[in-house]
Amino acid sequence: MTEIANDTEVFDAMRFDAVSGDMVWTGRVGTRDAIGREKLAIDPGSWKYCPHQWLDDRGFVDRELSRKHPHSWPPAL
Repeated sequence: MTEIANDTEVFDAMRFDAVSGDMVWTGRVGTRDAIGREKLAIDPGSWKYCPHQWLDDRGFVDRELSRKHPHSWPPAL
């Protein structure tokens, strides 16, 4: 099996909710560029890494791709 490495920085994508006045999670996780292109905000506290194989063509984590290219956990030492 090909080794999958956490080599891509990703963040939770946030949007402003005018009703509550708060930033709320969109349910999407992506790269800085992908989130910026969608005019969403980055939650800096959600900073993490994932394998690049999990990203769709827009730069967001795709659940189907993450199943197709599973990451072994815990990582081998």
